[in-house]
Amino acid sequence: MTGDDIVTRTVRPGIGVKAGDARAIRERDAEFTWFFHAEYPQVVRTVHLILRDAGRAEDVSQEAFMALYARWPRIARYERPDLWVRRIAIRLAVRAARREGTRAQRERGARSPLPGPAPADPDLMRAIRELPSAQRAAVVLFYFEDRPAAEIAAILGCAESTARVHLVHARARLAELLGEPGEETTDVP
Repeated sequence: MTGDDIVTRTVRPGIGVKAGDARAIRERDAEFTWFFHAEYPQVVRTVHLILRDAGRAEDVSQEAFMALYARWPRIARYERPDLWVRRIAIRLAVRAARREGTRAQRERGARSPLPGPAPADPDLMRAIRELPSAQRAAVVLFYFEDRPAAEIAAILGCAESTARVHLVHARARLAELLGEPGEETTDVP
């Protein structure tokens, strides 16, 4: 299934569907299609950075967008529906990463190229892959998507202080893995 398959729908007035309802459904679908095309590539990239497997990243992202489509009339009214779909996608990705668990699967997925421009430092990417999934998600959202801690917390479904702790622990672990001096400060983003 491709991303376009998710947004392709045919609506015909019929049993229980009035012409006005069909028009409203077409308008809702057009709005969702626009949103999907605007947000899907970034969601796939984020999920790929968590799972390290391009195919699984697309599957998980599509699953998140299907959940969004099922709730689109309600979620579309949210101030930031993009945060809702990222939160679902990241939760699904973290669960998938925990389930897959074996090192061989993680390393095999890490070799596939990232969608979009590749990060400059392969050692850094290798170190990020070593982080626990929640810390990895927080790092991806903070450094790759430039999201503030409050949005990271909303996406991960945790308190803002927990999101900040994930970032602090991730930075300490990255410094350790990269052989850099650890931070003596308790500064949080």
